[in-house]
Amino acid sequence: MIEPRLSRSALAGSGLVPVRPDGTGIVHLGLGNFHRAHQAVYTAAAMERDGGSWGILGVANRSRTVTDAMLAQDLLYGVVEISPSGSRVGVPGAHTGVMVAAHDPAAVVAAIADQNVRIVTITVTELGYTFSSKTGALDLESSAVQQDLSRAETPTTTIGQLARSLAVRARTHGAPITVASCDNLLGNGDRTAALVRQFLTRCGADDVIDWLATAVTFPNSMVDRIVPSSRSSYDAESTAGLGAVDTIAVPAEPFTMWVMEDKFAAGRPRWEAGGAVFAEDVEPYELMKVRLLNGTHSLIAYLGALDGCATIPDSIGRPFVEAAARAVLVDEYLPTVPVPDGVDIDDYIAQLFVRWSNSALGHKTAQVGSDGSAKLAQRIPTPALHHLRNGAVPQYLSLTLAAYLCCMCPPDGFDPGPHARAMADPARARLAGLAASAASSEDFVRSVLERGDILPIELTEFPEFITRTAELVDTVVRHGPMAAVVEAASSSLRPVGTASRTTLD
Repeated sequence: MIEPRLSRSALAGSGLVPVRPDGTGIVHLGLGNFHRAHQAVYTAAAMERDGGSWGILGVANRSRTVTDAMLAQDLLYGVVEISPSGSRVGVPGAHTGVMVAAHDPAAVVAAIADQNVRIVTITVTELGYTFSSKTGALDLESSAVQQDLSRAETPTTTIGQLARSLAVRARTHGAPITVASCDNLLGNGDRTAALVRQFLTRCGADDVIDWLATAVTFPNSMVDRIVPSSRSSYDAESTAGLGAVDTIAVPAEPFTMWVMEDKFAAGRPRWEAGGAVFAEDVEPYELMKVRLLNGTHSLIAYLGALDGCATIPDSIGRPFVEAAARAVLVDEYLPTVPVPDGVDIDDYIAQLFVRWSNSALGHKTAQVGSDGSAKLAQRIPTPALHHLRNGAVPQYLSLTLAAYLCCMCPPDGFDPGPHARAMADPARARLAGLAASAASSEDFVRSVLERGDILPIELTEFPEFITRTAELVDTVVRHGPMAAVVEAASSSLRPVGTASRTTLD
């Protein structure tokens, strides 16, 4: 028997038919797996409870793969929640339309400017905000930003799209709206607001900036769910569970979390129905997630990839990787995190290791390790400077940087392995150039930090950090990642100014 393509009619009688939105109230920029397994699921839960016109218009950046498949599937897809004990499939059904920004930039502006749209949500990754890693301000050297500043009708960057859309709203109907970043940026709402204002300032749009102060809110938020890349096996699971062919199933872990400020200028869905938490101060949750989860996740990915591990569960299954993960989390990240009220930090940490060990999920080291040049800037600097200014060299933060560099720009004669080579990073070629011209590993690490475009230049004030990172690079190259972890462990939080106590040559 040939199964039908996924649609509302194909699900009839299954008990899985989602509530149909009454209209479109949200535009989402970044129609990737994370959004489809996170914000869309919360929004669907809210509409299941209360109904309402909170349907989502999903905007993909360039690819038509997901949009075409969603159009062919009645805008539906399965979310396959995977754990070692089994999996289950749900169908959110929160979307009312899809489009591709690169194919019709003006349509994106018109969609956000629509008076019926009350919220814009964003998942475009750290790189999608086009800010300078050196200054944190809008990257005016970016050719994409320059183009958006000169071509008002067809913006291609996220900040350009937001700024132009808000300008149209301000100068036509003036209806209020909320812009909610859901990316792993500390103070993501504040950062987005600042970048939009900087863009508008360059355009001389003072009237729009004045309007923002009264009609637009940018709440900070923290989002958390491990969502791997799609695979045909997940499509097969979704198809089997739904009894209808699904070609764009989204895999996800059972755990999900969303914490945000309740600052919405034109109302919002009751996302609490899906378990969302609203807090006056989101920063402790952000720091807990970005450092304890994301920062440790990066180290697991780099060490695992260098040791030949394809997935995060494989990596954390290596005793030396698990030991390094616990050390960087507890000894170096945790002292810099104000634990939110009501959070049992021991339970939270235990849960992290359970999540990383979810062998059924198969989260790839290459996926987690990609775009480290943007991710590590959110994770390493403040904790590293905290320890350095208190007189200690953070061994595992140094190791995180060393392992990243070994994955991105291995020296001649060193093969980091296929999983490291599969990591995508816009800084790879630039780093390779710095490595090729450096006289030593220490010169290389110093040159990376002196550029200030991956980690802040303030770290160069601590030569001990440069030296230690370089030593660990050399150890990875000569003896492998396990030896580097042993070396870091023997010198954990070594006082500034002391010599290395481990020699493996």
